[in-house]
Amino acid sequence: MTGDTDDTRKDFEEAVNMSPGSLEKWLQTDNSRESGQHKGGGESTGHHSGRRIVEILRKTKDDLTEDDLAHMRKVVGYVKRHLAQRPSGDIRDTTWRYSLMNWGHDPTKK
Repeated sequence: MTGDTDDTRKDFEEAVNMSPGSLEKWLQTDNSRESGQHKGGGESTGHHSGRRIVEILRKTKDDLTEDDLAHMRKVVGYVKRHLAQRPSGDIRDTTWRYSLMNWGHDPTKK
């Protein structure tokens, strides 16, 4: 693994704070399916990303492909940008939180 790959993995592990099982369970909820941008009425970008994140989390580092690493970088960028847009007040039942959770990050977790 190169230094860039190690950095990508580290950043991804910091951004994604949900386990594969908890993310998979979340993705089965109505709130998950309804949040995010839906192109053409199908699955949202974030929901699709969440399914891909589950796959990546279940791989060993030696099994990661360049496509996986590219998606990991995309996830890190999305989580960072979205966290910077945190709304005021209680975020527990907001589309902002639900969107982040689709990308593997629950902002209510310590």
